[in-house]
Amino acid sequence: MAGVEKLITDHIDVWTSAIKKRNATGRGSNKKIELTGIKKLRELILELAVRGKLVPQDASDEPASVLLEKIAEEKAQLIADKKIKKQKPLPKITDEEKPFELPKGWSEARFGEVYLMEYGDNLPKPKRSDTGEYMVYGSNGVVGSHNKSSVQGPCIVIGRKGSAGALNLSKDDGCWVTDVAYSVTPPNGVDLDFAFKQFHTLGLTTLGKGIKPGLNRNEANLVVISIPPLAEQQRIVAKVDELMALCDQLEQQTEQSLSAHQTLVEVLLASLTSDISTDGDSNEDFQTSWQRIAEHFDVLFTTEASIEQLKQTILQLAVMGKLVPQNPNDEPASVLLEKIAEEKAQLIAEKKIKKQKPLPAITDEEKPFELPTGWAFERLGNLTSRLGSGSTPRGGKSAYVDTGIIFLRSQNVWNDGLKLNDTAYITEETHHKMENTHVFPNDVLLNITGASLGRSTIFPEKLVTANVSQHVTIIRLLETSMCEFVHLGIKSPLVQKLVWGRQVGMAIEGLSKKVLEQFEFPVPPLAEQHRIVAKVDELMALCEQLKARLADAQTTQLHLADAVVENALN
Repeated sequence: MAGVEKLITDHIDVWTSAIKKRNATGRGSNKKIELTGIKKLRELILELAVRGKLVPQDASDEPASVLLEKIAEEKAQLIADKKIKKQKPLPKITDEEKPFELPKGWSEARFGEVYLMEYGDNLPKPKRSDTGEYMVYGSNGVVGSHNKSSVQGPCIVIGRKGSAGALNLSKDDGCWVTDVAYSVTPPNGVDLDFAFKQFHTLGLTTLGKGIKPGLNRNEANLVVISIPPLAEQQRIVAKVDELMALCDQLEQQTEQSLSAHQTLVEVLLASLTSDISTDGDSNEDFQTSWQRIAEHFDVLFTTEASIEQLKQTILQLAVMGKLVPQNPNDEPASVLLEKIAEEKAQLIAEKKIKKQKPLPAITDEEKPFELPTGWAFERLGNLTSRLGSGSTPRGGKSAYVDTGIIFLRSQNVWNDGLKLNDTAYITEETHHKMENTHVFPNDVLLNITGASLGRSTIFPEKLVTANVSQHVTIIRLLETSMCEFVHLGIKSPLVQKLVWGRQVGMAIEGLSKKVLEQFEFPVPPLAEQHRIVAKVDELMALCEQLKARLADAQTTQLHLADAVVENALN
């Protein structure tokens, strides 16, 4: 028998490198990745344990066949004493049901021949003492406490409804198991810890049926299990605990390594954006910092988190004027802003847009950093001919039709473009009545409420027109060729900080028109805007290449982990 320790150490890179992104991660979650390799290693250890491959067999151990005879006698006595009901005989185990060859001294049995799954007892929350010494278990763990117990002594709790098949271990002198769970007290001759570990390998969670999954004990009773001698059970438990402690260490070291790597990346990237000055010395410091990163590019950006941090830094450098060199021949932003102001005045004079209350000048205190020569800060509202949210059509959802004018909602607006797989439509008539919320090509759309707050996109030319809900704001620029830079700016940490820092409302995050139009927006010369957009596109493509390479590497590591597991079991 090959030592499992050698299996672990020989493939340590596989276990620690096989990582994947979690499917469900809430905002602010610090558990965004799953250490899949170590998870597979834990599962392998348990599987080896229940197959008799974890510890050597001892010929002096009382064989499991004797143990099963004793369990059958004990069960027959309980039936005779009317403490349990007589069960319908379970079918014999066929050769096809035997997944592997048993070690000497082991025996196979149906789950229901060894274990008795007892229904829990209902205990509504108002009836719990919540000050008692006994833990109250629901389908997925402790839900309170009580001054009485429904189960005497240690037991295994198995979820029946809701978290069907979920496992919890109670080692207390007693507990209360509610009616959404089963309790199992192993018979004499079966170690409690061994049974608990074995249950994790039986796939009980896959037996759950229905919309609200429920575990049928009749199905569970048919599951084939392997039973080692009691002495070997105890040796297995000790070995599993030892190896799981080793897995804990690997997990901790891997998490620390990933955390240290991310911290290093953040510190290095922060050095690019931290210096707010734009003098010669500062530019020299920036070049030094960039060179330090460029020399180690291949080892720094090797995780999704680090690549995402790189993308955010690129956007921040873009709006700070550090991404491309300035050209003294460019028409300065001050001239561009004068032209925009004149155009706005003309539109007001022609009554095409309404005159707005003048926005206050941006003070030095409001400027987050010193801009390069030729740049200027301007209020977002002064750059637009229209800045305001959409509206809900009369009748709400009842106004939607199968085809017609696209009606964009917050779920359609994403930073990388419109997603139209969940699109609502309104009639031409409704669209006409909502003429103030029409959307046109080059309009920048910004989500202003809820979890999608801050997501934005540019309305594409191919769609011609659409309408938007009250959860989306239209930013229509007077200089339409600025739309790509403004969209880039909105995605940057600079503006996202404003978005999340100036939201209003207690029940739901939101941005009002008054708040939005006050945003301090960096404006480069128009020619430089176009150079910045082109550079950002180039660097973002590089980031996508890094992500693709990372995904390929992660897939390879996961396949390697699977191969090691398969080889160890065969």
